[in-house]
Amino acid sequence: MQEAQHEQGPGAGDVVVIGVDPHKASVTLEARDTREILRATGTFPTTAAGHRAMLSVARQWPRRVWAVEGARGVGRALVARLVAGGERVIDVPAKLSARSRVFDTGQGRKTDSHDAHAIVMVALRDKRLREVVIDEDLEVLRLLVDRRDELAAARTQALNRAHRLFAEVTPGGAPTKKSIAQYQALLVGIRPRDGAGKVRRRMLAEELTQAHRLDVRVKELTAEIKAAVLARGSHLMDLPGIGPAGAGRILADVGDVARFPTRHHFASWTGTAPIDASSGAHQRHRLSRAGNRRLNHILHIAATVQMRHAGTLGKAYYDGKRAAGKRPLEAMRCLKRRLSDVVYRQLVKDAVNLDTATTGAGPGGHGGATVQSSAAGLPPHTGTSDQPLPGPATTTLAPTPSARQVPITTG
Repeated sequence: MQEAQHEQGPGAGDVVVIGVDPHKASVTLEARDTREILRATGTFPTTAAGHRAMLSVARQWPRRVWAVEGARGVGRALVARLVAGGERVIDVPAKLSARSRVFDTGQGRKTDSHDAHAIVMVALRDKRLREVVIDEDLEVLRLLVDRRDELAAARTQALNRAHRLFAEVTPGGAPTKKSIAQYQALLVGIRPRDGAGKVRRRMLAEELTQAHRLDVRVKELTAEIKAAVLARGSHLMDLPGIGPAGAGRILADVGDVARFPTRHHFASWTGTAPIDASSGAHQRHRLSRAGNRRLNHILHIAATVQMRHAGTLGKAYYDGKRAAGKRPLEAMRCLKRRLSDVVYRQLVKDAVNLDTATTGAGPGGHGGATVQSSAAGLPPHTGTSDQPLPGPATTTLAPTPSARQVPITTG
């Protein structure tokens, strides 16, 4: 463990911001007060002893705030321990710290000390950062959804292996991939005589048994996720194409929807908002590959479901875009962008209802919250757009105490 190096400076009562660059095996920190005077630097292992040593350094400043990069990623475990211990933690997006590092050094070289310095400087200068608050219900939901995704992927792998083995033991091969029950019915009629064929059949039986066991567990987790989503008062599953797993993933990854000021911010985060690539008089937009790809996939599945079922608003919207001259992929992207707005409005509506139920607010909800449009509406009168509009946008959900911005002041 590298001992922290202390720097003496005036203002012992100042608020000290501790910038932390977390890794799996170690964390590097740099502490500065509100006048940006260096107070300490150091690197600590991610062990129980290392965590205690890091806290002993931090406790010399009674007024302290932790700034952690990747609080929802690699720093999740560290943030959970800090918050559980009563510490104040703010989340510093990796993009902001990367920009700060480039501006500070003139190049993008990465070291742990440079990263910690960039993190603390962003925390001191950016007033829009939000304090991390652990929501136990969402944390449980995230664990359930992650586990279901892992088991579903393992089930798919088992079925893929079974399909490969069927292609080797069946004359002409297995033409298409089938369900577990269909594979089990095919297996009954396979009676190989050679030694290799008998081994393949035994392996097929093992793969199908494993796939069946995983399928049962996936269904149990899906039911558990559905109960958790309903218990939270969410109506995301009312939207066509979004099931329990999709709704659980949206709630777990979004967290507090108040961190997205507008639907345009939400669409940018989900990767459904096109990127402006205009130049001069030539106006064009290109597909965004950024954003949360898991939520982008969920919106893609919802768009596909609505597009394939007549009578849904999504199908009518897609057909309208095709009639307007859009190519199939372009119309699909427009539909995903519109569904992003629909999901955002439903999240806002659920958050207002939940806050009203817990705080006893009036039926109008928070000031600034929009509850006029239907959460399932796709027609133009609901106020959505295929791409973000230029200029500032108004806030659609008032910040709540669980997701407040953190002022770092000396007062």
